[in-house]
Amino acid sequence: MTGAADCSLGAALRALRTELDLPGAFPPEVLAEAARAPDLSAHEDATGIPFLTIDPPASTDLDQAMHLERRRDGRGYRVHYAIADVAAFLRPGGALDAEAQRRVTTLYFPDDRIPLHPAVLSEGAASLLPGETRPAALWRIDLDGDGQAVATDVRRALIRSRAKLDYAGVQRQIDAGTAEEPLALLRDIGRLRAEQEVARGGISLDVPEQEVIEHDGSYGLAYRATLPAEAWNAQISLLTGMAAARLMADTGTGILRTLPLAPDGAVARLRRSAHALRIDWPHDVPYAEVVRSLDPEKSNHAAFLQECTTLLRGAGYTVFEGGDLPDPAVHAAVADLYTHCTAPLRRLVDRYASELCLAATAGKAPPEWVREALPALPKEMAEGTRRAGTVERACVDLAEAALLDGREGELFDAYVVDVQDRDPSTGTVHLRDPAIVGRIEGGTAPLPLGERLRVRLTRAGPAARTVLFAPA
Repeated sequence: MTGAADCSLGAALRALRTELDLPGAFPPEVLAEAARAPDLSAHEDATGIPFLTIDPPASTDLDQAMHLERRRDGRGYRVHYAIADVAAFLRPGGALDAEAQRRVTTLYFPDDRIPLHPAVLSEGAASLLPGETRPAALWRIDLDGDGQAVATDVRRALIRSRAKLDYAGVQRQIDAGTAEEPLALLRDIGRLRAEQEVARGGISLDVPEQEVIEHDGSYGLAYRATLPAEAWNAQISLLTGMAAARLMADTGTGILRTLPLAPDGAVARLRRSAHALRIDWPHDVPYAEVVRSLDPEKSNHAAFLQECTTLLRGAGYTVFEGGDLPDPAVHAAVADLYTHCTAPLRRLVDRYASELCLAATAGKAPPEWVREALPALPKEMAEGTRRAGTVERACVDLAEAALLDGREGELFDAYVVDVQDRDPSTGTVHLRDPAIVGRIEGGTAPLPLGERLRVRLTRAGPAARTVLFAPA
């Protein structure tokens, strides 16, 4: 972008914070409480395990650390997964706790973030930074030779990460064969867990992400395809979330991440889209199997993957007590019980899920402060998730509008990735260069779903806050 566009975007991003009434600086009493040293006397010493973290290079709020090894009996693998023990630093009902309830999630902007917890915790005392002893909820999950979980344990422990790695570096080491076994096993276990996902009918969508890139005060847009190492790492997190859900189900109290099965009408619409996009989908082939066969580099496949995301809408949080699981209890994309427990520095609900699992493993009743908070959590998380989604979409919209400011009337090559049922002349187009996804309207003929289309930019600029195209 030009310097003027960068300046306009920066001003628009600042205005967005005010417009959405987003949290500002932490109050003094919250900062004071965050600076207090926690009581770690109940944490066992696990600093001898050589943990490592895998995160984006600039990340300092490190929620998870792992160590992977083969089981000594030769019958599979052992996953040690350490999750930041945020509860060790909070006093239930205190100022820090109340502020977290208000914020719910960390909010991300191209130029900054609005954290769930003060930086002294989220990027300091509670973050699993390398070379530092940190409190954690330490999971130990044993897998058999096929990657199926056969034993689970979680307890409070002090851990020490030995290395902070990033996805690209991990991928290079594993591809080159230079990774030591704890890291090399990430591929083996990740692939086995992906096979388990296929077997149970789960699905992970490989949709390239549109993201705003900031470099030296200048902003741009790019599509980011995930690396295999990211997918393998995600399988470890998914494994832990499934293990946590099972623990809660066994003890009769918990909070699950749930997603109902898509209604028949939504699947029928997706089948029509597959036909329009020339995607082969035999009637006896499950949806998940079709998705796994797609190549996001092909324009019609990328469009269909974008359409598939509609089946994943409607996820929420469901509380249960008294032993009976809710209906639905499973997450349709996971195809099993699942909960969020691996990102407590950035997401409120994970702290409660960890406490429920720690109590379950110890054979104790959940802490009263956890049980009292459970009924309100689904609504809190729904509102926090909605706000985070609004911020994410607004940031991308603003970056698109600023990037194309002053180029109204220009022509671009695009692909049609979505068409409205009620008005097939209106939909969404995907530009490869620049990396923009925008609304298209104003034509008289139905849009050709999945086809290349020449489009004209009709609206842009930070004041407009969005871009709009019309068929050329």
